[in-house]
Amino acid sequence: MSWLEGKRVLVTGGAGFLGREVCRELQEHEPNLIVAPRSVDYDLRDRGAIVSMLEDHRPDALIHLAAVVGGIGANRENPGRYFYENAIMGIELVEQCRLAQVAKTVLIGSICSYPKHTPVPFCEDQLWNGYPEETNAPYGLAKKMLLVQAQAYRQQYGMNAINLLPVNLYGPGDNFNTASSHVIPALIRKVQEAQLTRSRFIEAWGTGSASREFLFVRDAAKAITAATDRYDGGEPVNIGSGAEIAIRELTELICELSGYEGEIRWDATKPDGQPRRCLDTTRATAAFGFSAETSLRDGLTETIAWWNRQGDRESRAA
Repeated sequence: MSWLEGKRVLVTGGAGFLGREVCRELQEHEPNLIVAPRSVDYDLRDRGAIVSMLEDHRPDALIHLAAVVGGIGANRENPGRYFYENAIMGIELVEQCRLAQVAKTVLIGSICSYPKHTPVPFCEDQLWNGYPEETNAPYGLAKKMLLVQAQAYRQQYGMNAINLLPVNLYGPGDNFNTASSHVIPALIRKVQEAQLTRSRFIEAWGTGSASREFLFVRDAAKAITAATDRYDGGEPVNIGSGAEIAIRELTELICELSGYEGEIRWDATKPDGQPRRCLDTTRATAAFGFSAETSLRDGLTETIAWWNRQGDRESRAA
């Protein structure tokens, strides 16, 4: 029997890219209620709003997905905002969950919390061996403080708060905003726009030598739901696909899958970010049986098709 069966589950950020998939996945466990409150109803930066949210919905489990996020450019332009808003939301939420005696609190951290030069694959035990990569350190450290808080509250109050560390996510419904998107949606949009304008080249940030690991959004939702249902440990858990790819290879793959044959011009004046990112996911497999199911090629194919349909709809509407 699933622990989630018959429970009341609240998902902050439940209307977002990842949140929608988590809410769908939760339904398979037959909870009594899934609540996905909107930020216009409860501003999670405000203690009073959090108290009201918990009083209104009385959750047995809370999954904290709400975050202020973006790619390298957005992190460089908003370091103070990304630190403050992510830290204050999480810290106040955990404290109020403790006071409201929420049975289980699930915190979603970030691969950005790892030190800049962590040996690959990143193991959870290496999390404190250095300072994060500078361009997203404020965001990564804000998320890292919630791990400290969860462990401290577990030690002092016996609070069941767990912390998951996902890699970069992608998939249908991702953020394709040119000012704040991550690398995959940014590249897909660049390629599509180059095709529409018949441009013979696209420009990509950095040198292409940095590597990343990516996880399809539905796989991430499965991992988060499985952990909510079955994991009660105090140690953080990596959530990823276990597959690493260079940004140059990723860009070439997106061009191939999109049918774009133009030139890729690399702008080395722009930052690469952390040199390498790839997770050791053995703890997730051992703790709650998770392993990614969607290959990068299959996930990109679906994501590109989704975005192209969005573009077609916008063109028809115009």
